[in-house]
Amino acid sequence: MNDAHLHMVVNHFPIIGTIFGLGILIAGIVLKNKSIQNTAYVLFVIAAVFGFFSMSTGEGAEEMVEDFPGIGKAIIHEHEEIAEKLAIVLYLLSGISILGLILNVQRHSKAKFISFVAVVVAVLGVYLATLVGTSGGEIRHTEIREESVLNVANDTNSNESESSVTRDKK
Repeated sequence: MNDAHLHMVVNHFPIIGTIFGLGILIAGIVLKNKSIQNTAYVLFVIAAVFGFFSMSTGEGAEEMVEDFPGIGKAIIHEHEEIAEKLAIVLYLLSGISILGLILNVQRHSKAKFISFVAVVVAVLGVYLATLVGTSGGEIRHTEIREESVLNVANDTNSNESESSVTRDKK
């Protein structure tokens, strides 16, 4: 298994884990259930661990695909920059989650405050995760790139114009 394959295997969990963790944490807050909140905290820590592995394999994956036709270094660089921001947020969220776990176990009065801090950081994490996932997908899936969509729209408009010109000539 090479770095590109390994990167593809581990890169989905930081995204999915953060999204699910946020939903579970909100449910735990609404239901006032510390066990559910602790489950979200554990998910956030696991997401950060997988984020670390994803960052560790990203460089090797980049080297394998950067010279492929239609890929380009600019799109990889954009993905890498956003991924670095997400990694920082995930590490911060992991630290907050560990603190939240400890405070929940101790039944500390600040546990509720930490859960709200975790929600705010997780919302930022989900936002960055969607950007990372989209930019990563665009590396190999050229059909989801914005310029691809614009080109298809322009081609469609161009074809419609040609069809109307052809009809007008008849």
